[in-house]
Amino acid sequence: MISMIQRVSQARVVVGGEVVGEIGAGLLVLVCAERGDSEVQADKLLAKLLKLRIFSDDAGKMNRSVQDCGGGLLIVSQFTLAADVSGGNRPSFTRAAAPDEGRRLYDYFVAQARATHPQVATGQFAADMQVHLVNDGPVTIPLQVS
Repeated sequence: MISMIQRVSQARVVVGGEVVGEIGAGLLVLVCAERGDSEVQADKLLAKLLKLRIFSDDAGKMNRSVQDCGGGLLIVSQFTLAADVSGGNRPSFTRAAAPDEGRRLYDYFVAQARATHPQVATGQFAADMQVHLVNDGPVTIPLQVS
């Protein structure tokens, strides 16, 4: 699975003019299931992002996780993270999981996140979403597990 993690002071997802998910301080997690991914990769990705020490401690050093600071998670599906542009200027998305499998793994990832973290909001799978965020830092980290 591929993800892009952004430390935010606030973030929200809008679909059709309505807010479908929002958080205050925490992590915006853009996530994509790739072909061949399973629950194993989803579990590894979730474990890594929950423990990722990218929030400041009292000394101002990146030493706290989203769990340590009680931040929220806003999880948004984004198949375009699997884009391959090596063959030209038009991206290919053949590395992304098929839509049904992508949805299944996304739903699994969200369910596992909700089972282990108190504040989880989401976007809407396969929807045309507008993601609004205030990137805190800015801190943006690509994260991929296999």
